[in-house]
Amino acid sequence: MHITSAEFITSAVKPDQYPPADLPEMAFAGRSNVGKSSLINALVNRKKLVKTSSTPGRTQLINFFLVNQALYFTDLPGFGYAKAPVAERRKWGQMAELYIAARSNLSGVVVLMDIRRDPGIKENELLDWLDHYRTAYIPVVTKCDKLSKNQQNNRRTAIARELKIGAESLILFSAKTRQGVPALWKSISMLTGAGSNA
Repeated sequence: MHITSAEFITSAVKPDQYPPADLPEMAFAGRSNVGKSSLINALVNRKKLVKTSSTPGRTQLINFFLVNQALYFTDLPGFGYAKAPVAERRKWGQMAELYIAARSNLSGVVVLMDIRRDPGIKENELLDWLDHYRTAYIPVVTKCDKLSKNQQNNRRTAIARELKIGAESLILFSAKTRQGVPALWKSISMLTGAGSNA
């Protein structure tokens, strides 16, 4: 995808604060500190469009970005941050589920998982939500630069087995090396109808 523009639009906690549902939209969801901000920045070829933080649980709002004046990217709050108060964790989950249920222009969700971790209850709950709301998703494993090629392939197989999906459907991604950027753009383009000349 040739990126001509990428800009922050707004933050929201409830549907009446979302931007108009007039363009296709891709959301990004995953555990806190999984690398969502870095992944979005890599996709749009910007270093600081989405603020990155070494502190898990930083994203507590739903953040909307407009790409090429043709497509929304939505950064959902990270889940599973153990040090956050229980009420806060529950609120983040409710916010994300309401968004998935209510957003009529949502084309799909990029589900991020750290390649070094086994998927847990939260990842499976998220996939169950998406199945329940008949929302397409693209599974991506991040931080692949931390492992060798052999280790990447072994972890990809193990994670796919845990999720009960085919290993070939898991995209290997690294924001640092840009591994997986073209493959992910191709999948996003298929769901949204956006151009795919990554």
